[in-house]
Amino acid sequence: MHINSIKLTNFKNYEYQMFEFSAFANCIVGENGSGKTNLLDAIYCLCITKSAFSSQDILGVKHEEAYFMLDSWFEKAKKKQQVTLTFQKGQKKTLLVGKKAVERIADHIGQYPVVLIAPHDADIVRDGNETRRKFIDGIICQVNKEYLNALMQYNRVLLQRNSVLKQFAERRYFDEQLMEVYSEPLLEKAIYINKIREEFICSFLPFFQKHYAIISESREIVNIKYESEVGQEEFSQIFRENYKNDLSAQRSTKGIHKDDYSFEIDTFTLKKFGSQGQQKCFTMALRLAQFEMLTIKYNSKPILLMDDIFDKLDDRRIEMLIKMIKNKDFGQVFITDARPERTKLLLESIDGEFKYFEMGSLNQ
Repeated sequence: MHINSIKLTNFKNYEYQMFEFSAFANCIVGENGSGKTNLLDAIYCLCITKSAFSSQDILGVKHEEAYFMLDSWFEKAKKKQQVTLTFQKGQKKTLLVGKKAVERIADHIGQYPVVLIAPHDADIVRDGNETRRKFIDGIICQVNKEYLNALMQYNRVLLQRNSVLKQFAERRYFDEQLMEVYSEPLLEKAIYINKIREEFICSFLPFFQKHYAIISESREIVNIKYESEVGQEEFSQIFRENYKNDLSAQRSTKGIHKDDYSFEIDTFTLKKFGSQGQQKCFTMALRLAQFEMLTIKYNSKPILLMDDIFDKLDDRRIEMLIKMIKNKDFGQVFITDARPERTKLLLESIDGEFKYFEMGSLNQ
């Protein structure tokens, strides 16, 4: 499975540009700000239906333009298919697959699996629990449609329940019967999501530990622990008995939106006690484990996007990645780098069709 070509119109810094890719490896080189990362993000958008770097679709529209469009051709199981994603200011984005509109855009997630390795991966370790949940949810959603639907429903009901709690606080009254209308479906989805997250960590952990051992040469023992109140036997009762606290806070203070994942190295918290090198090893192993799980799920290698990794990794880890590309452990690969000569030197020993894109020489 790979992407053959892409046409960008009014997407971020691109006014209009078309690219045709190698099914093996593609190197996008050029100065910072030339559009390397934006090209990777366009590919990511076509696979996941949203940006990897921007929380709002409108941020993908080129300055002073009204819309963006991403038009592409993918090849899967020897069949070519056109995928077009369009967003216009003030309207919902639309997705066409084979020129047919996709009614529920979320249903497209998982059709073209993708893994992105980027400098901001360090945030998974350093940031708060929301970043770690988003990372894990992103993997599960590519392999489990029911989970994706449940998560979307949970977030929708959570917003509604929080809105009602705010109204109660402002008007100084409480309607338990009305509160139950939102609490019951929230609890139902929370319990299901909790179960899937527990199962996922159990299945993901061996892949992750294997890749960490390879990258670090088995120097430390690492672990991921899922932390959630929802798994408690009496959680439903605890949740309902917490109404007073919810009213005071004007939001739902318990639920799977409070979950976290504890990253550990030799039984210590990675965030506090891990070195920068260990944290880089950890996040790289997370991404490689994600790649392997998606490969097994779909019996096809995901598209691998590697953004500016040569500046962020030491020589040993770069050598390991180059070896994996050389051994064809990956499928279609995209690599960005601000130093063209470095990329060519690192990849010159690899057999296979490479395509180089000099972003500074393109008319954007």
